Amino acid sequence: MSGGPSVHVSIESSCEKQVQEVALDGTETYVPPLSMSQNLSRLAQRIDFTQGSGSEDEVDGEPREREWTKHEPDEEEGTVKFQPSLWPWDSVRNNLRGALTEMCVLYDVLSVLKEKKYMALDPVSQDPSASKSPQVFQLISKKRSLGTAAQLLLRGAEKLNKSVAENLENRRQRDFNSELLRLRSQWKLRKVGDKILGDLSYRSAGSLFPHHGTFEVIKNTDIDLDKKLPEDYCPLNVQIPSDLEGSAYIKVSIQKQAPDIGDLGTISLFRRQPKTKAGAQPWHVKLEAAQNVLLCKEIFAQLSREAVQIKSQIPHIVVKNQIISQPFPGLQLSISLCHSSGEKKNQRAPPERPKSDDHLYVLEHNLHQMIREFHKQQLSSVMMPHPATAPFGHKRLRLAGPQAFTKSQISALQQGEGLLEKIIKQAKHIFLRSRTARTIDSLASRIEDPQIQAHWSNINDVYESSVKVLITSQGYEQICKSIQLQLNIGVEQIRVVHRDGRVITLSHQEQELQDFLLSQMSQHQVHAVQQLAKVMGWHVLSFSNHVGLGPIESVGNASAITVASPNGDYAISVRNGPESGCKVLVQFPRNQSKELQKNDVILESKWSHLRGPYREVQWSRMEGRNFVYKMELLMAALTPAP
Repeated sequence: MSGGPSVHVSIESSCEKQVQEVALDGTETYVPPLSMSQNLSRLAQRIDFTQGSGSEDEVDGEPREREWTKHEPDEEEGTVKFQPSLWPWDSVRNNLRGALTEMCVLYDVLSVLKEKKYMALDPVSQDPSASKSPQVFQLISKKRSLGTAAQLLLRGAEKLNKSVAENLENRRQRDFNSELLRLRSQWKLRKVGDKILGDLSYRSAGSLFPHHGTFEVIKNTDIDLDKKLPEDYCPLNVQIPSDLEGSAYIKVSIQKQAPDIGDLGTISLFRRQPKTKAGAQPWHVKLEAAQNVLLCKEIFAQLSREAVQIKSQIPHIVVKNQIISQPFPGLQLSISLCHSSGEKKNQRAPPERPKSDDHLYVLEHNLHQMIREFHKQQLSSVMMPHPATAPFGHKRLRLAGPQAFTKSQISALQQGEGLLEKIIKQAKHIFLRSRTARTIDSLASRIEDPQIQAHWSNINDVYESSVKVLITSQGYEQICKSIQLQLNIGVEQIRVVHRDGRVITLSHQEQELQDFLLSQMSQHQVHAVQQLAKVMGWHVLSFSNHVGLGPIESVGNASAITVASPNGDYAISVRNGPESGCKVLVQFPRNQSKELQKNDVILESKWSHLRGPYREVQWSRMEGRNFVYKMELLMAALTPAP
């Protein structure tokens, strides 16, 4: 191939091992070396086909003369480049020579690629990261860096989990011992073999209930170590007997057999609320509920035993978990044991009826005291020495001689009331108190004049309550303070203490109390006229709480009073009965009546001032808001002007 001088091509040599990535820890990742075919193809691209002799530069082994070298001197190529141009067309020739050289090289390359008889060229493999954009490269590098950091964190987390699991197991053992110490400080524990047993019963307090009440303390192993411990985790658990699981309470209801009355009071004793105190351990709540079940069973067993042994006019009935008694005729007392096991907790409980009496809550407190006294009787509280085999009552009888006990004191030592008798007595008192309150309220709502007020005492005894009853007239409370009653409600009777100290005993019958209050309200009207006469300046001629004349009252006796005006011209007579009501008569002077004429019998003029017959006042047509106000208007109208 004909051509000019060789052309130098500068090729930058690459490193044998190119750094592809530098990790966070300083590790360098190199580009893998090229294979032999890839290296040969890469080196083939560096061949300059313009250098050396070829088939076109040599003909029959003799070099072909180049026409463009005729006029150049026979010197070295380097010296010719720096000689001054002697020919004016030298620059044109050089450009044509360079173009010819490039065309020759292009022709040689095309011939090699087209004919493929000289060599085969493979594409040179390039770095895949070089063909990607810088943003993609940055994303890949960040992803790899994050992956490396994540692996480091995971390895650290695994080590931490192992250490936490070991510490948790150690802490669980320590927590179990500390929790066991707390349990031992509140409940009785003993070790039997490899078991830890506790006692729920009241044997230490004197209980003789046959239930053993034993629970077992076990270690809580239901928690998975790989998971996070819950907030209410407790390393200790207790296992109670199956018959003490769930919740129990005693239901006491007082019912009247009349269909229109229904329940007079219903209370659930020893019923645990579902809400627990903050910080309470699960085992503590579980043991308290189990002990409450045991207490309810013991109380009901004692009540059932007494119900069978006690002799009464109407026998007590014990049917399964219910005791039925009749304190008063027509009144029924029901005591039931309600026990719900743990399986029935999920069921929907029936809605409770509202309490009809808010005073029944004291029964639970009293029942606690009763069972405590019953337990105390089983223990010996007498100082030594004393007979160890005698019953508790006989132990105290030995003091009868030295302390000079009376017959009543000795009988009190020998006879004792049981739990059922005390509950029946309290039920009688609750019923009598509620019926008394209902009677007073019915009279107050039915009778407007006079007014009746009841002031109940907040401090009462278990078997006795007191209420102060005031009978007044509206607007005249300071004047008419005649009727003040103190009702002491007991178990079977009501004691009424008057203001003057008189005591009246009433039975448990409701009609008897109602009749008594009606008679007192009737007497109040007469007493109010007496007090009003003193204020108005009238004179009281006669007064009687029990009038023997006139129609007989079925409730009580009628009362009457007669008052005269200050000058003696007029007289007012009032008769008031519980059933007949009020009757008012006015007596006018004789000279105004015109009924008595002057005759020979009446000689002196002083006899003309005698009052005439009585005239009845139409009391319903009188103006006034109540009886005392009407009476005040009547007295004011009949009082002479000064």
